[in-house]
Amino acid sequence: MHYRPMLATLAVAALWPLGLSSMALADQATPTKAVIELFTSQGCSSCPPADETLAALSAEPGVITLAYHVDYWNYLGWADTLSSKENTARQYAYAEAFAARNVYTPQAVVNGREGMPGQDRDTLQGAVQRLSGDSDRLPVAITARLAGGDMTIDIPKGKGEADVMIVAFRPQVTVDVQRGENRGRTLSYVNSVTHMVGAGHWSGKPVTLTAHLAAAGGDGTAYAVLLQETKAGSRSRQAPGAILGATVIGPDAGL
Repeated sequence: MHYRPMLATLAVAALWPLGLSSMALADQATPTKAVIELFTSQGCSSCPPADETLAALSAEPGVITLAYHVDYWNYLGWADTLSSKENTARQYAYAEAFAARNVYTPQAVVNGREGMPGQDRDTLQGAVQRLSGDSDRLPVAITARLAGGDMTIDIPKGKGEADVMIVAFRPQVTVDVQRGENRGRTLSYVNSVTHMVGAGHWSGKPVTLTAHLAAAGGDGTAYAVLLQETKAGSRSRQAPGAILGATVIGPDAGL
């Protein structure tokens, strides 16, 4: 694993107001038991096994997988073609939530509740099983649909309150890495995150939210909708908490 120390000056955020693609995708509402978020990098020699594990777990029923390519290893000789500062900021936000002293790749986060190394499939499957129990499961069955450039999200009555985030991702990407630790390798990725946008807030009462997705994406884009709590981080800043509900929209969204 590759470790990077925490930087106190890095802004921590859970939501980013960015434009997303307006492509028409089929409505999809799939019961979800787990969300696996992987923080990875094309410039990290330890990451390809984790990327393969994520691809395998994408076939598990009821499991949503998302790959966030971080940018802090770009100086090692290869700039990750899928990386962004927003992806890096989300990982640092989780570090705040977990009171961690550093971030690393590959790191997996399950249901927003627990972080762990991302390359061991048995460990991840065990975490999915454990965190899908009565106390840690995703209790809110949210649904979403697209009509033109508008996404409508329906959230039923439940306990607690949470923010709603739309995550745009590319279901399949293949990259020829020409330099750095993985030079000469052709790497395949699933569900690589490209944009994130906050869509509103849920206070425990039934609500329907509508988000207009500005035309800024491209063909093949799919979407995940996450209903996620926030909590105080280790530096008294808001950080992402437990994911209470999730769904995907798109023909190749990885379920």
